[in-house]
Amino acid sequence: MYDTTPHALGSRSLPINSVICDPIGDSLLQRFDSHFKTLAADTAEYIRQAQRIRYQVYCVENPLETTLNNPEGVETDEFDAHAVHSLLIARETGAALGTVRLIMPCPSAPDQSFALQRLLDAASLKVLLSLPQGSLAEVSRFSISRHSRRLMTYSPTLDADAVSLGNSGPLLRLGLIQGLVRMSVQHEIMHWCALMEPRLLRMLAAMAIRFSPIGPMVEFRGWRQPCCINVYEMLQAVRDERPAFWEMITDGGTLMPCSVSA
Repeated sequence: MYDTTPHALGSRSLPINSVICDPIGDSLLQRFDSHFKTLAADTAEYIRQAQRIRYQVYCVENPLETTLNNPEGVETDEFDAHAVHSLLIARETGAALGTVRLIMPCPSAPDQSFALQRLLDAASLKVLLSLPQGSLAEVSRFSISRHSRRLMTYSPTLDADAVSLGNSGPLLRLGLIQGLVRMSVQHEIMHWCALMEPRLLRMLAAMAIRFSPIGPMVEFRGWRQPCCINVYEMLQAVRDERPAFWEMITDGGTLMPCSVSA
C-alpha cells in the first residue's frame, strides 16, 4: 500500500497463520475485541492522532519522509483533504497504535485523485481509469507504530498476556483491514487501488486477499506493484477460503455489502 515498508507493517511479528486463536480458544475477532478496537478518525483530533502515528512511522521509525517538512510532529500531505481515516486503538490505555486511510475519488479531476496516479505509465493509468471512478479509492498510509506497540506490551514481570500482545502484529494488520472494510461500506467504495511491495502482496494473497496488477512494477523507494481489487469479490473469497479472517475483517459479518451477503 502506498508508502509502506515491512517495518511500517510490523513484519517482524509472527506469520499471519500463526495467530489463529489464543491459548484459551477465543476466535480472532474475540481476541482482537478483548484488546483493541478500530474507529473512524472523523474529528480533527482523531485525524491529528492518525497524522502523529504517520510521523512516527514514516519520519522516525522509517525515515521515508523528511522531518523538515513536518515540523509539528505530524505527517500530512495534500491527499488528506479528500481522504477518510481509521485508527487502531489499544482498549486498556486508549493509545493509538496504527492508522490507515482511503483517498477518495475527485469527480472533478479523476486523473488526479490518487497519489498512485503520479507513478503510472499511460497504459497503467488507462486501466485504472477504466474502473468505476465514483466507487474507487486508494489505500494509503497503512501503518503500525513499533514504538507504540512496545509501550503497550511493556510489563515489569513480562507476563503471558504481555508476551501474547507483543506477537499481535498480524492481528493488528487485520484490524486495519477491518477499518478499510468499514470505511468502504460507509462510503460505498467497491474497488481499492494501491502501490504495494511484492512481499505484502504475497502476505495478503495467503489471506485470500488477491490484488491484480494494473501495470508493470515501478521504482518508488524500492520496487512496488500498482494494483487493484474488487472489495466485494475479495470479501467473498475470504469468506469461502479463510472464514476466521473473514469474521475478523467484517466484524463478525456486520460489515457486509449486500452483494456478498449470505
